Amino acid sequence: MDTSPHIAVVDDHRDIRDLVGKYLTQHGYRISLADSAAALRRLMEKSAPDLVVLDVMMPGEDGLSLCRYLRSTTELPVILLTAMTEETDRIVGLEVGADDYLGKPFNPRELLARIKAVLRRVNSLPPQKGRLAAKTLRFHRWTLDAGRRELTAEDGVAVPLSTAEFRLLCAFLDHPGIVLSRDQLLDLTVGRSAEPFDRSIDNQVSRLRKKVEADPKTPSLIKTHWGGGYSLEAEVERA
Repeated sequence: MDTSPHIAVVDDHRDIRDLVGKYLTQHGYRISLADSAAALRRLMEKSAPDLVVLDVMMPGEDGLSLCRYLRSTTELPVILLTAMTEETDRIVGLEVGADDYLGKPFNPRELLARIKAVLRRVNSLPPQKGRLAAKTLRFHRWTLDAGRRELTAEDGVAVPLSTAEFRLLCAFLDHPGIVLSRDQLLDLTVGRSAEPFDRSIDNQVSRLRKKVEADPKTPSLIKTHWGGGYSLEAEVERA
């Protein structure tokens, strides 16, 4: 049985599909080609890929919509391809859950490198204890209604969370007691390649600590592991 990674390439331009498919096949990947979102859905009914290379601008259901669907129903990593190079377009792609983003025209060699990097990060993530959607989780002196995105203290006072803070807290709650590196936290919360020396996770942890720690300057709930990352030091009860 062939155990090489299975990559689905979704693009309405046949030349691009064939070029990418041939190049990745030459480098040892199993490839499935699809010319539309509907074609990928049919493909996934028979065989789930390990990663999807997805064109943004397609007739019918576009790549952003399909990426949003994949992120809400699967854990499949997605790399978006687009002719749009504006910063806002890249950000939108990342916000809907893409793991990486590559502008057209692109070098197949760069795409290959990004595929390897995404698969390497995804495979290095620790196993999840369980999905958080529509569940109530209790930890330390806090209760999180993940379905409603509501964090409540033991005295009943609700504490507002930004989207970034909510995603970060969910990542910790799904991996209690496990040290998560900055790259892993970026992957779990943003779903993208971490830029070198990216400090956004440090800033998010600092903001989250101000909301859940009794003393943010000497944190006991979200621990820092120098050179390693962060961990949630609390038992998590799931309702």
